[in-house]
Amino acid sequence: MAMVPAIFSRTYATTTAAQTFAAVRSDGFGAVQFNLSNLGLPTLPDALPEELETVRAEADARGVTLCALSGTWNMAHPDPAHRRAMRPRFLNVLRAALRLGVPIVTLCTGSRDAGNMWAAHADNASPEAWADLRAELAWALERAADAGLRLAIEPEPANVICDARAARRLLDEMQAPHLGIVLDAANLIPAHQAARQPAVMAEALGLLGDALLLAHAKDHDASGRVVAPGDGVVDLPGFAAGLGAAGFDGPLIGHGFAPADALRAAGVLRALCAAS
Repeated sequence: MAMVPAIFSRTYATTTAAQTFAAVRSDGFGAVQFNLSNLGLPTLPDALPEELETVRAEADARGVTLCALSGTWNMAHPDPAHRRAMRPRFLNVLRAALRLGVPIVTLCTGSRDAGNMWAAHADNASPEAWADLRAELAWALERAADAGLRLAIEPEPANVICDARAARRLLDEMQAPHLGIVLDAANLIPAHQAARQPAVMAEALGLLGDALLLAHAKDHDASGRVVAPGDGVVDLPGFAAGLGAAGFDGPLIGHGFAPADALRAAGVLRALCAAS
C-alpha cells in the first residue's frame, strides 16, 4: 500500500453526505477524516439519525475512504462533571463508527482551559491533569475495545499530550494495543523554530513510528498562521519521507485551509504521497 491524500470533512461547510463527498472527490482527495458536523450534528451528538448508513453508501459511490471519525472532547477538563457528561455522547461516536464501518476514532487529549480544549493552560503539565486524562482515556479505551475500534491521540502543543515524548509516555503507561497516534508535523515545533525541524521530526518518528495510525499534513507560515500545504515553513517533503521510512502507509490528511485552496492542496499531498 501507499499513502493517499486525504482531508478533514469539516473543511467544507456542508451538512449532507452527498454534498460532502462530492466536494471531497471533486477536489481530488481519496480519503476523509469525517466529522458528524457534516451531517448537521455536533461532533459528539446526543443522538444518531436513523439514516446514518447512507453516509457510507455516499462515500462508496464516489470512491472515498472513510479513514477516521472525529470524537474529540476535552478529556482533561478541570470539572469532573463535565467530563462525565460527555461520555454518553462519545459512546454515540463509537456507535456511529461501527455503523459507518470506520476503524479509527480520533481524540483530543485536552486542556485545563475550561472554555477551550485547544488552548494552553499552566496546569496542563500538572500530575492532576495527567491523572484525569489517563482515567478518561482508560474509560474510552475499554469501550473502544468492546466495539473493536482503535483510538488515535494527537500531540498538540496546547494539550496535556503536548509533544512526542509525552505521547510515548502515555502509550507506554496505557499498554493498549488499540491506542495509536495521529502525527501532525506542524504541531511538533513552533514556527519560529523551524530550523530545528529535521531533528524534531526524526525524534518524533523514532518514538512514535510504531504506533502511527494517521498523519496530518498541516502547514503554517513563519508567524504560526495555518496555510495550505506547501505554502508555509513546515518541511512536508521531509515529513512525508520520514513517514514512508517508518513504514506508514495510511492517509496523509490536510486541514486548516480554506475550501478554495482544497484543489491545490490535494495536488501537493498527492505529490508528497507519491514521493514517499
